[in-house]
Amino acid sequence: MSFVTFTFYLFAISTLVGGFFTVIGRNPVHSVLWLILAFLSSAGLFVLLGAEFVAMLLIIVYVGAVAVLFLFVVMMLDVDFAELKAEMAQYMPLALLIGIILLMQLGMAFGVWSVAETAQAAREAVTPADVHNTAALGLLIYDQYFLLFQLAGLILLVAMIGAIVLTLRHRKDVKRQNVLHQMYRDPASAMELKDVKPGQGL
Repeated sequence: MSFVTFTFYLFAISTLVGGFFTVIGRNPVHSVLWLILAFLSSAGLFVLLGAEFVAMLLIIVYVGAVAVLFLFVVMMLDVDFAELKAEMAQYMPLALLIGIILLMQLGMAFGVWSVAETAQAAREAVTPADVHNTAALGLLIYDQYFLLFQLAGLILLVAMIGAIVLTLRHRKDVKRQNVLHQMYRDPASAMELKDVKPGQGL
């Protein structure tokens, strides 16, 4: 077994283990840490495939931003995970059915999968040897799939706005900033000067 093959199996097993323990972890902080391990292992697989740019994006964006955001949100929010797990139990039969269907579909797909003899030649035709993978990726996204790339960004923007709208709740016990009220306030009515003499309290 060569070093590249050993490294591939190491990263692949780490990715599967990280994803598995992310799902079954009881402590949400531990789940986020296992998720970070899965992301780092996936980045290692991309490096083995020669896609260093995608690997660095995976580490910077997902590990450096998304996973750390998850970690801070989980640690800062006081979420009753016991109540959430109790609600998830009633959907367990449906989840198992969907999982079995997905496994059957994956089995059917990989059962008939085989490497085409023209695959290597097709890859070399798309990405010539004298073009770096980062440049080839940029030419592919911003030239051939430019419209789809912009539509994907628009869908993410709509999803972000929808998440903000759904989670925005005006609670009476939380103080919020009213910019117009601050701008239009009258200093004469908002502030009162007291002439305090020495030795006299307010």
